[in-house]
Amino acid sequence: MARLFSVFSLRNLLVLSLALNVSLILRVLYEKESGVISGLSLDNRREALRTDSMPSEAHATPREHLSMPSSSSSSSSTVDGNGRDRVINLDHGDPTMYERYWQQTGDKSTILIPGWQSMSYFSDAGSLCWFLEPEFAKEIFRLHKVVGNAVTEDRYIVVGTGSTQLYQAVLYALSPLDAVEPLSVVSAAPYYSSYPLITDCLKSGLYKWAGDAQSFNKEGPYIELVTSPNNPDGYVRQSVVNKSGGILVHDLAYYWPQYSPIAAAADHDIMLFTVSKSTGHAGMRIGWALVKDEEVAKKMVKYIELNTIGVSKDSQLRAAKVLQVVTDGCKYPTSKEGSLFDFAAHLMEERWKLLRAAVRQSGLFTLPEFPPGSCRFLNISFAPRPAFAWLKCEAPIEDCEAFLRSNNILTRSGIHFGVGPQYVRISMLDRDENYDEFVERLSTIHLRQSMKVDETIHEGR
Repeated sequence: MARLFSVFSLRNLLVLSLALNVSLILRVLYEKESGVISGLSLDNRREALRTDSMPSEAHATPREHLSMPSSSSSSSSTVDGNGRDRVINLDHGDPTMYERYWQQTGDKSTILIPGWQSMSYFSDAGSLCWFLEPEFAKEIFRLHKVVGNAVTEDRYIVVGTGSTQLYQAVLYALSPLDAVEPLSVVSAAPYYSSYPLITDCLKSGLYKWAGDAQSFNKEGPYIELVTSPNNPDGYVRQSVVNKSGGILVHDLAYYWPQYSPIAAAADHDIMLFTVSKSTGHAGMRIGWALVKDEEVAKKMVKYIELNTIGVSKDSQLRAAKVLQVVTDGCKYPTSKEGSLFDFAAHLMEERWKLLRAAVRQSGLFTLPEFPPGSCRFLNISFAPRPAFAWLKCEAPIEDCEAFLRSNNILTRSGIHFGVGPQYVRISMLDRDENYDEFVERLSTIHLRQSMKVDETIHEGR
């Protein structure tokens, strides 16, 4: 009996050993074929990037300090199966990469709003912007003072339901009511894809979209939109129309140190900001404008009054708490968390390095190159790391959006930004698992596959 038991155990051990060896061989083969960028697995390469590019001690926020898992639900990916059947949607700039930071902060940004609070239409009836919560205004001033990205002295704050409503309010405020024809609205291509849609959605007789500012030559007054850093290509922008009678509106949604060096405090007549891209809270639908001219600010307030009778107080109170946590994190950083900007700057640097490595390995794409600049906030010099990647497909690929879609990667075509289909805009702000899968997939797309897909696209036309 003992002999039988001994033989039986030996056979089991041999079978188990064989199974383990086969499993190990299959794993090595799989990782060799699908998980490698420039000779390193994505996880190893990410770890190497952390070691090589760790920020200075005063601004360091290693990813391992923020280990809270992300939510498993995501609007940016659809799982139809395994591997390349998984659709990755990077069309929208949904800033879910920030979830991990805010999960780690715990209850610091939590607020309790009693049922009786915020019931009135009015926040401060005696203020120019009567629906602006004083606590939110206070935190806006604090944050800009700490970061140093905008002048707030002698400015009026107008709060809006996201920067989209503020943009509409600006158009209303700047357009003469007695004009013979609509005021022309322009922006240099590639411009934000929603500008034409928002401008013309109501077919207003006050203003109309007039296209690329670089080719605009119509006489008379106009509005030029200057987005800096620019959405979609990430470059720092200045006005380009060399004519009199123009009014400039500066969209500074991305002028924060995780995306671009803060060279100086922006000092313009009308400046638009949003919590969506500064803190990642897109769902709050809160933005603000810093306006120099009192009459323009009054007209903007009037538009919002007519449009939505103010802006949600609950959202403003929550935004005030979030901005307070961000500012306090900058002034009193902890070794565990660091500030929001430390976290996001490190993550964006890491993501851009991974993307550039994937682009080099594939050989089918190109990305913009940015010169480094000195940042007064982070006290370092670095090249911009925009919230979007402006990817160009090289020949023979003609339609970059269609080509990437054939690989189950959804992006936004350059035609929506006033340029050709060889360009696409790709969000850099998605959750880690989606971004990592995108980078791996992009690195394995090669020329033979591109020629086959391009032929398919031509046949379908």
